[in-house]
Amino acid sequence: MLFLLKPLSKGKLTLTNRLIMPPVATEKSNSDGTVSKALLDYYDGKSRGGYISLFIIEHSFITQQGKASEFQLSVADDLVIPGLQKLAQTIHKNGSKAVMQINHAGSATIKYITGQRTVGPSSVANPRKGFVPMTLTVSQIQEIVDEFVRAAVRVQKAGFDGVEIHSAHGYLLNQFFSPLSNKRTDRYGGDVMGRITIHLEVIKAIRSAVGNDFPIILHLGACDYMEGGTTIEESKMAAVEFEKAGIDILDITGGFCGYTPPDTSQQGYFSPLSAELKKVVSIPVILAGGITNAQAAEQILANGTADLIGVGRAMQSDSRWAENAIKGLISQSRLN
Repeated sequence: MLFLLKPLSKGKLTLTNRLIMPPVATEKSNSDGTVSKALLDYYDGKSRGGYISLFIIEHSFITQQGKASEFQLSVADDLVIPGLQKLAQTIHKNGSKAVMQINHAGSATIKYITGQRTVGPSSVANPRKGFVPMTLTVSQIQEIVDEFVRAAVRVQKAGFDGVEIHSAHGYLLNQFFSPLSNKRTDRYGGDVMGRITIHLEVIKAIRSAVGNDFPIILHLGACDYMEGGTTIEESKMAAVEFEKAGIDILDITGGFCGYTPPDTSQQGYFSPLSAELKKVVSIPVILAGGITNAQAAEQILANGTADLIGVGRAMQSDSRWAENAIKGLISQSRLN
C-alpha cells in the first residue's frame, strides 16, 4: 500500500521512504489501558520531523480477557477512542502515518492481570507462563473474532491509517497457528488450513467492517524456532490464504516464546523468512529484527528481501536514529 511510502525525491525507493517503527511495548499507558500523557510524549518525541513513514503502535488488548500486561494499551472499549484520537493526531502533526496493532494474549497472560481465567486453543501449558489454559469453545472463538472486529472499528474511528492484527510471539492467534499449542480436532485445528481458520475469519470480518480503503496488516510469526513448531513452509501456505482474505501487508517476525531471533548476528535476522514469503505473495513485506545500520537496511531493500524496513530497538534507544540515518544516506547519495 502506497500510504507507507514517503518519497523525498524522484528515483528509486530507498530507506528514506520505507522506514517503519514497528511496535515496541512501552508500558506507558494508564493502568486502565487509556492513553496517558507519558505515552503521548513518547510518540511525539519519536515522530518529530516525520523521518519515519509509519508507526505501528504497540500491541493493544481487544478485551480484558486478552490483556497481556498491567500497563498495556487498550482498544477494548469505546471509552478509549478519545485518547486514541489524541495519539493518532500527535503522530500525524509530526508528518508520519500511524497504524494500531490489536491483540489477544490468550494463554500468554495471567489471572492477576486480567481478573479472568486464561484461555487458549487447547489445554496446553503456555511455555512462557506455565499455566494450562481453558480450551475455547466454538462460540467463545466467535466472540473473540467479533472483539477483533470491534477493536479494528475503534482504531478506524480514532483516525488511524490502518490496523495490524497480531499473530506472533506466542499470543492467541499465534497459539492457534502453532502445532505446539493447537491440538484441536475441530475445524480450528489440524493441518495448516485448520489452524488459520480463525485468522481468516478475523481478516474477512475486519475487512467487511472497515471497507476496502483501510489497510490491514498481519504481524506474522513465520517460524516458531522450536521443535515441532510452525515452519516457514507452513507460513508460506498460510500467507497465500491471508492475501486472498484481504491482508494488504505482511509484517514478519519469529519466535513462539516472545521475540526470538535465530542464531545469527546479521542485520535483519528474519530476512530468510521474508525472502521466502516474498516468493509466494504479491503484497508488501515488512522486515525488522536487529537492524541498527542504515547501509545494511539499504542493502536489504536493494536485494529485494523486503519491501519495507522496521527499526524498533534502535529507535527506542535513540529518537534521532531515523533522522541521522536518512540525512547520512542523502549526503552520501549527493557525493556519489
